[in-house]
Parts: sequence; structure tokens; C-alpha cells
Amino acid sequence: MEPLTLGIVGLVVLLVLIFLQVPMAFALGTVGFVGLIIAIGWPSGSEFDFERGLDAAWSFVSFEPFSFIASFSLVAIPLFLMMGYVAFHAGFTKDIYHTSRMWLGGLKGGLAMASVAGCAMFAAVSGSSLATAAAMGKLAVPEMLRYKYDKGLATGVVAASGTLGSLIPPSILMILYGIFTEQSVGKLLMAGFIPGVLSALIYMGMIWVRAKINPELAPAPEAVTWEQKFKSLKGTWSIIVLFVIIMGGIYTGFVTPTEAAAVGALGAWVLGFLSKRLNRETSRNAIVETVTQISSIFAVVLGAKIFVGFIAITGVAGVLADWAVGLDLPPLGILLALSLVYIILGTFMDPLGIMLLTLPVVTPVVEGLGFDLIWFGVIMVKFLEIGLITPPVGLNVYVLKGVVGNQVKLETIFKGIIWFLAMDVITLFILIAFPQISLWLPNLL
Repeated sequence: MEPLTLGIVGLVVLLVLIFLQVPMAFALGTVGFVGLIIAIGWPSGSEFDFERGLDAAWSFVSFEPFSFIASFSLVAIPLFLMMGYVAFHAGFTKDIYHTSRMWLGGLKGGLAMASVAGCAMFAAVSGSSLATAAAMGKLAVPEMLRYKYDKGLATGVVAASGTLGSLIPPSILMILYGIFTEQSVGKLLMAGFIPGVLSALIYMGMIWVRAKINPELAPAPEAVTWEQKFKSLKGTWSIIVLFVIIMGGIYTGFVTPTEAAAVGALGAWVLGFLSKRLNRETSRNAIVETVTQISSIFAVVLGAKIFVGFIAITGVAGVLADWAVGLDLPPLGILLALSLVYIILGTFMDPLGIMLLTLPVVTPVVEGLGFDLIWFGVIMVKFLEIGLITPPVGLNVYVLKGVVGNQVKLETIFKGIIWFLAMDVITLFILIAFPQISLWLPNLL
């Protein structure tokens, strides 16, 4: 069989399996492994030699995925996840939301704006969009509902702001993108900071304008004194210390991202125990949740590595790259076409799966068009953020629905998301039009 034909068939079979809700890790690994057997055992113009194909595929599977998982850079992912879960169980999340509420609660739509700020600050130590949405949903949504906020706004703001965990460093998706594309993880983490803050500010601006026009969306809570505001600041020092240690260390070059993750995880444990907020039960919960989450991530990564090997041997990526570059379209037009592909995939796939599925094909296209891969990493993560809240799946929406239970209907949450999706599109256009927003900090390293 022609390698190119086999590669295209493999992509189609994979999409069918995903549509049938076969677990992403299993779908990637199975299609990749079977594809390798066929590609090696049935070269063009020859008879099928199953034993030869199986031996070669098994040799690849027994070595390449393990060597990839053993990467020093990849160690940062479980460490950053652990830091986030420890911070959550130590109550640091509750502290930063309380501070945000004290300072922003008196403004129009203040509690919703405080939820955005709380999500942004928790994202700075969690690296996970789903963890951010779940953690802040338990704190912010009941508070907004208590003050008679519109249910769509109260839930939509947390579901949307939770996506900031994918962009604001330390981002799990950014780390994996850097490893798969062989780009500097440190530069990628820095690249996401300003776009993440910009996204948060655009969300907050939209909330303020909507609340100003329609006060019934977000009734004003009770007044807060300046004494209460300044007193609340003491609750943020733990998160600030962790963030400064991590990003300051990476920015100055004093530590690598992996070393920064180790220091951050250790710092979270130390701060948790010094503040006497961690006990045996909360410590156990933090460890169990970290192990559960990282097992899921690494299973998908292993499957993706096998699939990438199959795609590489068929030459599909190179052919598609040449085809895309040869189109009579400006590079920006091709980039906008890619955005539609990502948004459509985001309606029925998780962001990690989308990224690992598309990188082998998309990376050569982006390089061929002359785009900076650090900048494109930010754009891709922004695409994935939009997918996290796009119906009919929108994983962040379902995570939040699990948190709020029967208090809010699923369709109400999706309705509340619409305004935030519009803001994400605006942010995306700004980041595409002005690449220096993403590249300024990395270029200073």
C-alpha cells in the first residue's frame, strides 16, 4: 500500500474512533501501532510481511515512547500539577478569591470580575484549565448566586476564565507543545503570560460594560472598607511567592522550567505545612489527584508518540505542508483556516488530544509559512481554550456543571458562555495582528 494513502486512512480511522468516544490514548496508540505494522510490513509494490511489520512496530513501541516519557523536561508536568493541587487543598485558592472579591466586589459586576482575577491567579500555580474551573467553581459560583447574579453570567464567567489555566504559566499544554515541537519550554511559558493577562482584562471589561448597561445581571454586594481590602492582601502572599519563584527563576535563567517546577512543588508543601493548613487527609487528596491527572495525561502522550511515529513514516505531514504552502492564499488566510479546524475539533475532543493529534501535521505547515513557533504556540493554546467552552462538548462547561449540580441547567451555562466566546475571538485577532504581545517577554530571555 502507498504510504501516503495509508496515512490518510489512518487519520480517518482515528477520527471515527474519537467520534465513537473511544478513549483518546487507546485510539491514538492502536491506530499508530497497527499503522506501523502495515506501513513497514507492506511497503509499496511488495507483499504483506506481517512478521516483519510486527517486529519493527514492536521495536519502536518498546523504545521510543519510553525514551520520550523519560525526558527531563516532561518531569515539570507532574510537579506543576502537584503544586496546584497542594495549593488548592491548603486553601490558597480560597484566599486569592477572597482578596479579589474584597478589591473588585464593589464595582459593577465586581464578583464576576473577582472570579476572573481569582481564576487567573490560581492558573498561575495550577497549569490546568479543568482544575482551575473546578476549584473556582466551588468558591465563586455559590457566592454570585447568593447575591442574585444572573445564572448564565455566574457560571459562564468561571467556565471561561478557567481556560486561563492553559495560557498563563505554568501551562501543561505549553510544556507539551514545547517538547513535541522542540521549542524552548521556558520561552513558551513566558510567551503565555501577557496574552493570558490580556484575556483576563478583556473578560473583565466586557463584564463591567454589560453590568453597567443591565444592572440586573450583577447586583452590587455590600460595601467593603479600605481596612478590609488591605487586610485581605495577606491571603495572597503564598500564591505570589510561588509565582515569583517560578517565573522569576525561569526569566533570570537561574533555573530551568523543570527545576522551577520542583522548587514550586516543594514550596507549596512547605507553605502548606508552615501555615498548618495541610493534614494527612488533605495531603493524601493532593497526591491522589495529582497521580490520577498525570496518569491520564501521560497515557495520551504515549499514544500520541506512537501515532506520531506512524504519521512520520507515511509522509502525510510533509505532503500536507507542501499542499498548504502551495495554496493561492496568504499565510494569514491559511492560519484562519487552521483556526476553524481547531474550533470544530474542540466541539468533540479534549484540548490535549487535539494538540497531540494535529501537531505532526500542523507544525511543518506553520514552519513552511514562516511563522514563529513560539508565537504559534500561544495562538494554538488560544484555539484550544476556545474549544474548552465551545458546545456541544466544552469540557470546562461540563466540569463546572458537575460542581454546581442542579442549581444551574447545562443550557444556561452554555448561554452564559456566548459573550466570553466573542471576547476570545477578539483576543485571538489581537494576538494574530500584534505578534510582539506574545514574543516580547521571550525575546528578553
